[in-house]
Amino acid sequence: MVLSKTASQSDVSVHSTFASRYVRSSLPRFKMPENSIPKEAAYQIINDELMLDGNPRLNLASFVTTWMEPECDKLIMDSINKNYVDMDEYPVTTELQNRCVNIIAHLFNAPLGDSEAAVGVGTVGSSEAIMLAGLAFKRKWQNKRKAEGKPCDKPNIVTGANVQVCWEKFARYFEVELKEVKLREGYYVMDPVKAVELVDENTICVAAILGSTLNGEFEDVKLLNDLLVEKNKETGWDTPIHVDAASGGFIAPFLYPELEWDFRLPLVKSINVSGHKYGLVYAGIGWVIWRSKEDLPEELIFHINYLGADQPTFTLNFSKGSSQVIAQYYQLIRLGYEGYRNVMENCHENAMCLKEGLEKTGRFNIVSKDNGVPLVAFSFKNNTRHDEFEVAEMLRRFGWIVPAYTMPADAQHITVLRVVIREDFSRTLAERLVLDIQKVLHELDTLPAKVNAKLALAEEQQSQNGTIKKSEIETQREVTAYWRKFVSERKTSRNKIC
Repeated sequence: MVLSKTASQSDVSVHSTFASRYVRSSLPRFKMPENSIPKEAAYQIINDELMLDGNPRLNLASFVTTWMEPECDKLIMDSINKNYVDMDEYPVTTELQNRCVNIIAHLFNAPLGDSEAAVGVGTVGSSEAIMLAGLAFKRKWQNKRKAEGKPCDKPNIVTGANVQVCWEKFARYFEVELKEVKLREGYYVMDPVKAVELVDENTICVAAILGSTLNGEFEDVKLLNDLLVEKNKETGWDTPIHVDAASGGFIAPFLYPELEWDFRLPLVKSINVSGHKYGLVYAGIGWVIWRSKEDLPEELIFHINYLGADQPTFTLNFSKGSSQVIAQYYQLIRLGYEGYRNVMENCHENAMCLKEGLEKTGRFNIVSKDNGVPLVAFSFKNNTRHDEFEVAEMLRRFGWIVPAYTMPADAQHITVLRVVIREDFSRTLAERLVLDIQKVLHELDTLPAKVNAKLALAEEQQSQNGTIKKSEIETQREVTAYWRKFVSERKTSRNKIC
């Protein structure tokens, strides 16, 4: 869906220097051309434009896997033409998905018998997985309320303000009130005590995050479970927990095996995880696992037979590729427990290397935790002259894509930079990034202050005129508001397709 205006209303054609040996006329940019062109020209035109994309390996904003082994790349290309939904035509692919579901369920300590099959499904990512899990909670809550003769028109879900946007989408798309636990400076995850206080008889579940997008921190699912058990006893409710383990689900079992966050806790009824993050598969695969069959209402499962046999399906979309499912199975059997542990340990060690390098500059506070998703979130100790947005902008000149962003309510006056450490981010790259950050800092020191200096001057003038001087937090919020507007204007001025 095209969301923005064209970059230039006058330039409506696509031109290619190298492809001119095959085709001399330009192509319409936003309309289908009348005539065909040689395949070489089509390739060259597209390839030339794609050269201007960022380098995925240097995109430190993303948690998504950007490298896999050549053998797995070959498996992906060999199965690129298989539609996963044709289960009767591709029974082995279906079997591989079932194996993945069971492997992941055992990894999350699902209470399965020796011959009992796990309940779960592959999705196009954690967003779809969360939608499916949320629908299951909503329908189960509605069924119980109807059986009790109580109203079921005002469901709500309790989360922290640090949740990924897919939770807001679920709430809005499926008409569920989103009750958010606000953050505070120095504590950037959901407080279990405050979360349980928000729970009422209309709460379909409490969503805990195993690996916050903001700073990689694991929320205390064990404490949340214990507090919710007590509240359920006092009230007679049976409010469950869903764990959004999109980032942390393939980390905790290998780095923190003793941490209780999964189906070992009785109130955890479903878990989602992104195979395309630390499951080490390219973008396009997620998983949702339920504790038992009873936690997935049967009426949500559709049965079709027009593809050759009776097939149960519980997804938001229908057709999708098989490649990522096959790639996930490759990684699970190729690496095994030992391999995944080695990868996660390496990522953690490289994160610590980067953290130490940033600390040695003496200019940053580290906002992330040592335990959690291997990433480093950091902010200036003193941003009165220059801020994190300027650092992010200048790092792009070296090829690095490092995001700067503000925290959610009520910590929106805090701005941070975040570097996600993936398998393909080596210690050498970590050291190089630190050197480039030092170059940026040196250059910033030679430049005049931008917004903050102007605000400081305005404050001084206000003080001289006898007006009330703004607090440090108020000043920082003004700076944040300015940069939000600045970044938003830059984004909307570019041609974007979503």
